[in-house]
Amino acid sequence: MMNSEDLRDKRREFLKSSALIAGGVLLNQFAFAGGHSSTDDTIKIALIGCGDRGTGAAFQALSTTANVKLVAMADAFQDRMDNSYKVLSDKFKEKVDVPKERRFIGFDAYQKAIALADVVLLVTPPGFRPMHFEEAVKQGKHVFMEKPVAVDAPGIRRVLAAAEIAKQKKLNVVVGLQRRYQANYRETMKRIQDGAIGDIYSGQVYWNSGGVWVKKRQPQQTEMEYQMRNWYYFNWLCGDHIVEQHVHNIDIANWIKGSYPVSVQGTGSRAWRTGKDYGEIYDNHAVELTYADGAVIYSQCRHFEGTENRVDESFQGTKGRTYLSAGNHGVLWDHKGNEIFSHPTKGNKNPYQTEHDELFAAIAKGEFKFSDAERGAKSCFTAIIGRYATYSGQTIKWDEALKAENSLFPDQLSWTANPKLMPDANGLYPVPTPGKTKVI
Repeated sequence: MMNSEDLRDKRREFLKSSALIAGGVLLNQFAFAGGHSSTDDTIKIALIGCGDRGTGAAFQALSTTANVKLVAMADAFQDRMDNSYKVLSDKFKEKVDVPKERRFIGFDAYQKAIALADVVLLVTPPGFRPMHFEEAVKQGKHVFMEKPVAVDAPGIRRVLAAAEIAKQKKLNVVVGLQRRYQANYRETMKRIQDGAIGDIYSGQVYWNSGGVWVKKRQPQQTEMEYQMRNWYYFNWLCGDHIVEQHVHNIDIANWIKGSYPVSVQGTGSRAWRTGKDYGEIYDNHAVELTYADGAVIYSQCRHFEGTENRVDESFQGTKGRTYLSAGNHGVLWDHKGNEIFSHPTKGNKNPYQTEHDELFAAIAKGEFKFSDAERGAKSCFTAIIGRYATYSGQTIKWDEALKAENSLFPDQLSWTANPKLMPDANGLYPVPTPGKTKVI
């Protein structure tokens, strides 16, 4: 067994070697400028995206048992930076060392912060994720990145390419699809994969809720700032709620099948959320995910106030069925209705914390253990294809969709530049129309 000094040496070498290109060639000097010090075993963290979820991710990273320190922060907005810094520095006085010169603001802030860390937390609106992940891998950093990892096919291709390089460099990458780190899902899935309910031939996955926040347009805001503040309602930033939120449940469908759909078809609309504050996205999607073996899994998500909420997953197999939910439920029955497994609902660890605990434990030990980016990207792409299907009213095939070139990202990033989607004279945005909208 290694003693603590041996572990520190192994970790130092691991973090240093992670900044090398496969084959032993060093990255440029700037990329390695923030590399791990050979005389300090502290794992240095940079937070990219200082909103509520970013602050939460940093809170979880700093709550691990590893020797960690937050050394850099980046965001597009000063007020979000200031609030996040105050919350984190008040809670973790000894673990937050981010003087003003290491609190970077602007569209290029991420590059400066990434250079100073061993591990980066990528928690901006997801439209920025591909270029941030690409940069983190280029600079040889370990990564925690929130889902979704992209909002369109070009973004997914960038993430998949960077994921391959991350594996070559032995960079740990954890994606915030936290059900993969939740005890009831892990224990139930083990039994399903061992054949407890046979081959899965159908299923149903849901995220039905009342919706999320809205940020009102403020006087003097440019269109770029308004859309970034109200990012949930614009696809170049969010991807629609089927991508941003329902991806959690769709990921479970892919996990239980051990594969990804070959085609998707479905329907959706704006039935409740129709005003100009809601950008372009739908408030309901219902799609069918068809897999290569003929299995079909039904996926439904909606944001309707005053209606029944449902966030869970059910699947049927040739020998039985299962029910899962984020509320720690994990149950298996045979075809006669006999319960064959039930996971306890109390005493389970918070999966948001577990994903950070396991990531930082691996880094501290000098282990290459996590490469979530590929499967995270493919589950996100499943949800993106779902959006393509509901917006167009067409059956969308995986292979064809992945080749799509229609990037949603703005041609220029500046506060005075316009995003590709603009409102009309009444402040309303174009909304996709099935049968007319072209998505590929």
